Parts: sequence; structure tokens; C-alpha cells
Amino acid sequence: MDDYPQIRHHGGDEGVTGSCHRLQLAEDRALLVDCGLFQGQDADADSSFEQHQVAFSVDDVLALLVTHVHIDHIGRLPYLLAAGYRGPIVCSVPSATLLPLVIEDALRIGFTRDKRLIERFLDEVDERLVALAYNTWHSLVDDDRHRLKVRLQRAGHILGSAYIEVDSLDRASGKQQRTLFSGDLGAPYTPLLPAPKPPYGCDVLVLESTYGDRTHEQRRTRRARLKAAIEGALENGGTVIIPAFSIGRTQELLYELEGLTHAAKDSRWRELEIIIDSPLAARFNKLYRELKPYWDAEAHRLVRGGRHPLSFDNLTTVEGHDTHERTVAYLASSGRPAVVIAASGMASGGRVVNYLEQMLGDPRHAVLFVGYQAPGTLGNDIRRYGPQGGWVEIGGRRIDIRARVESLTGYSAHADQHDLLNFIRRMSKPPREIRLVHGDAHAKTALKAEIDAWAQQVGHHVEVIANADPSQADRE
Repeated sequence: MDDYPQIRHHGGDEGVTGSCHRLQLAEDRALLVDCGLFQGQDADADSSFEQHQVAFSVDDVLALLVTHVHIDHIGRLPYLLAAGYRGPIVCSVPSATLLPLVIEDALRIGFTRDKRLIERFLDEVDERLVALAYNTWHSLVDDDRHRLKVRLQRAGHILGSAYIEVDSLDRASGKQQRTLFSGDLGAPYTPLLPAPKPPYGCDVLVLESTYGDRTHEQRRTRRARLKAAIEGALENGGTVIIPAFSIGRTQELLYELEGLTHAAKDSRWRELEIIIDSPLAARFNKLYRELKPYWDAEAHRLVRGGRHPLSFDNLTTVEGHDTHERTVAYLASSGRPAVVIAASGMASGGRVVNYLEQMLGDPRHAVLFVGYQAPGTLGNDIRRYGPQGGWVEIGGRRIDIRARVESLTGYSAHADQHDLLNFIRRMSKPPREIRLVHGDAHAKTALKAEIDAWAQQVGHHVEVIANADPSQADRE
């Protein structure tokens, strides 16, 4: 007789993207947690369409639980529905507002630009969305076989992000288990968002490990380095190019830049153009402002004091493609200092690539990475080879990297090793099993060693699985 619940993986177990995890409650009942796209080194460039197809069974899936709306966590939603999934899409209230915009953008890029088809798909998604308040148990199933409840808690990664607790009872066996899926946990002191608080406890923890092998800079340090990078642009008459995802990182950067501008004594800061060159990011900014009740206490104090951290005088948004091309050409040649925030965050596509193509070869400019750069992406190549005076290929053309290249790890939206350990050890009832996902092999190995050392020190028995058992991984 099979021992349930079981955890299986359809992505995110062997890399940093494509998160998709199955909690099998019985042979004919399961939950799915996230369903994301593979990106960077995790993606198969030769058969991307085939890789993203949902070949696993969806007939037994009772619900899709969404931790947050980044594309590597929900980007396979169109494929999931195409495979026949007809159940609810459960997420937080802010995520229910943001998700349709993310999926609309994904459809336009990867599927179709047919407005009618997109609207029809979005209508179907809207019908399935179930928005849950934080810190409230919600019953999914309560019958003669199972009692199944879920609760969403703030994860501090992006607005609406959640870690998900699943409380399951098998009435036949009497077995009860609490399984926690971390999604992506945020770092403390992230602008706009309250830090995640660990729960009382769980039996099984599926934990992200993106930065399981390192610690981030402190907020004061990262702000000082961000300020120094921009002051370099003021002196050189150059542009600071910041590749950033449209949701989450862009808003955090704007928050910090508004604070630096407000506090600056140098009048040049008031004249410095801060440019968002992403129509999608502009739309997310609007939604972030509408979701102000979910901001943290610090942000609310700024608003009460008359500050507007996502909308200030020297902030400009570039909308149309023609304006974008003119902006790139102007900044590349004019010598006017500017900060440009543009997607994508790993420079794997989007408008930021045009800035990089025009400016990487000019020492007046700088590229500032503020988030994870997956192996196999242009961002990772620039971060790796730029400080050595290397080169990259963009659009079939070799470009020598003469622009300054810097990385600020403190602006990562992910918890670091110290934060991940605290999430575990601050539970009153720590888990007996931890499955590390959403990280490369080195990060998982390093985090496992730290967890094992802590468990031995406090006398707590825990099994840490750093690499999924191939028999439990379903990556068809």
C-alpha cells in the first residue's frame, strides 16, 4: 500500500526555475503548487515548446496553489489549462490582482498576439481565481476520505507572495501531516514588504535554496553602493543600466532611488533622470500603488509624510517602441546622466538588451545587477566576464565590455543562507523532513550542510533531501 502524502516534482527540483511541485494525497487526489517556466540554463533552447508542455496527469489535481506571480512560478499556466486542468487557481488577494497582467504578457510573448484569444483565456483564468486572505485557513476538501486545508502567509518576496501551509488528514489511516511550501522567501528589510515570519511548525518543508550558499549585503551597505554607482554616472555623464524584472525588483529600486533623491544634498540628483523603460513595469507600478494596504509600516510612514516612493518628480516612464529607440540613441550619445531600469532582470530578452548593445562598449556607462543571474543568460555572461574586460555576443555581434559592471547582492528579493536557516530554527516545531528546491547544486549542498550542523547541535532529527529522488521526479 502506498504511503501518502507524497511529494513529486515537475520542475524546480534540479534548477532555479520552472517551479512546479505535486503533493499527492492519494492515487486519485493531488495538489499542484506553482507551474512555472524554465529559464536560463534550465531551459532547453532547442525544444522550449516541448519542455514546457504539461505531460503529467492533471485529472487528479484538486487545485493549483500559487505562491507568487513571477513567470518561473506561473508561466506554464497556459500549458496547464491546455492540458485539461479545470480546477481553481488559489492565491493571495494581491496575487489575484497581479496574475492576469503577468499571464497576458506571457501570452503575447510566447503564444499569440490575437487580442480575442488572449481575452478569452484571461476570462477563463479570472473564473478560476480564488483569492485568499493571509493567515486564514481555507477548506479545500472535507469528505469521508480527506480533510484538506490551506493557509497563505506573507513571504516578503514580491507583493502578494506567500508561503503555503497544507494541512492534510487521511481519514482511513488517521495520518495527519502539515506540509509547507516556501515558494520564494524574501530577505528582511526589503523595501515595501514586511519580512516573512516563520510558522509555528510543520512536518515536511519544501524550501527554496537560491542563495543557500551565501549571505547578502546589509541594507545600509547596498544603499551606499547604489548611491556610489549613480554618482559615478553623474561624474562620467553616463547611464546606469539596471536589468530588473517588471514586478517586485523595479518597485523596490524606485523606493530606494526616491529615498536617495530625497536625502541628497547634491542638486544634480534632483535633475537626474530615472527612467522606467518597460510598459509592463509601469502597469505594475499602478497596481502596486492600488495595493498600498499590503505595503509595510515604513512605506506607510513615508506616504503619511507626503512622500510618493513609486511616483516622484524625476521619474519618467517610456511607453511606445519608437520612444524607446529614441531614448536608447539619446542616452548612448548625449552624455546626460541617467538611471534606466528595464526588463528583463537576467537580460535574457526585452528592452534592456538594446541598451546593453549600444552602451556596453562605452566606459562612461555602467551595468548594475541587483538580482540573481542564472547560468546561460546574457546577464550572467556580462556579470562574469565584464570585470575581466571580456566580451559578449548580442544579436550575432561581438561586443567588448568596457562599461563598469557591478553586482549588488543586497537587493536580492530572495532570503540568503542566514535567513533560510532562521526560517527553520525559529519554528517551535521544526520539520522532520526538508526538501531543498529552486537552487543550483552548490547552493543546496551548502545549505544542507548548515541545516545538518544546526540539527545536530540542537539534537533535532531531520532528513534533508538536497537532490530529488529520480523516482519521485516527473520532468516529462
